Amino acid sequence: MSLTTHRAASTGTEQQAKLIVELIAHGEAASRSEISRILGLAPSTVSLRVAELERRGVLVEEGVGESSGGRRPRILRLRGGDDYALVADLGGRHARIGRVSFTGELLETRTVPVRINDGPEATLELVAAALRELGTDSDAQPGRVRGVGMALPGPVDNTIGGVELPSRMPGWQSFAVRDWLESHFEVPAVVDNDANLMALGEHYAQLGPEAHSITVKAGTAIGSGIIVSGALHRGATGAAGDVTHTRISAAASEPCSCGNIGCLETIASGAGIVRQLRGRGVDVSTTAEVVALARDADPQATTLVRTAGTYLGEVLSSVVNFFNPDALFLTGGMASCEPFIAAVRSRVYEGCHPLVTQRLRIESASTGPDAGLYGAAHLVREKISVLER
Repeated sequence: MSLTTHRAASTGTEQQAKLIVELIAHGEAASRSEISRILGLAPSTVSLRVAELERRGVLVEEGVGESSGGRRPRILRLRGGDDYALVADLGGRHARIGRVSFTGELLETRTVPVRINDGPEATLELVAAALRELGTDSDAQPGRVRGVGMALPGPVDNTIGGVELPSRMPGWQSFAVRDWLESHFEVPAVVDNDANLMALGEHYAQLGPEAHSITVKAGTAIGSGIIVSGALHRGATGAAGDVTHTRISAAASEPCSCGNIGCLETIASGAGIVRQLRGRGVDVSTTAEVVALARDADPQATTLVRTAGTYLGEVLSSVVNFFNPDALFLTGGMASCEPFIAAVRSRVYEGCHPLVTQRLRIESASTGPDAGLYGAAHLVREKISVLER
């Protein structure tokens, strides 16, 4: 019995239904026979789950496929395939917004300048106006907006649908972002930490619902998201994956934005490298400028970028040894720099048990800057599926 078969067979009715929806949404299966083969479930069980999903209005039959020797299979798709989610990934100086179909296709993206320091009301008004324009554009495909999703650059408390103890978001503490979005768009809304949603988006772009992965966002700051058996793991207080505030001896007594000293962020993040370069007389102010210098083989920038990757790899070695994931994906501005990725990979392989790294993938995220948009759309689909049961 395969790992996928074992997990599908050992889960309950609702989890089996969720696996079926994910297979169809990501194009991995389009018929009952394909679902049965991939999940290792009996055809009768698959038929029962599909029938229930059809009754809920989640799935519909649309045409027939090619025969492989017997009766031609009936093709399954998500209902409302032309409908879409409006999603946004909020940063300190800009927001990346997009329109994602309910079949998981990213239809359109834009980048909107914002100032997160202006507070939640002003920032959200700007993003909401851009999202409405995206949804009502004359070139938009037919369909309707079914939900809204937003990635926030801070720890998110899912009970309030807003950030909790943000270090770089003045005025956002405990502001109910999810409620604000639902009241302004009059559709279901989801919000989560940006690293969590990047992890979710990248996971389903490369892996299936049975796999485990870690996605690390290495940019101005450092964050990570953890996916266990295809599901986002947030932890008891929503802080799972917060490696950025791990104490590391090389950081010594360097003060961190969290109020502690010696955190990984102070020497391995884009902001930490900017501070170190400025201390050496190099005129830089952004992570993008650091990466540009490293790509031009500037010796100081290249050394600091490679060293930062080594420090991050040192911390991630313990995480990978403990969690034993299928893949470690790297995204964010620093992850576009090959010396950084190479240093992370080298340190993780050096610091982990051979059995843990035997099949471990360590690579740059394939979804790039759109990972958070894909992840937000995934959560929107999940929420609507629950609401429509």
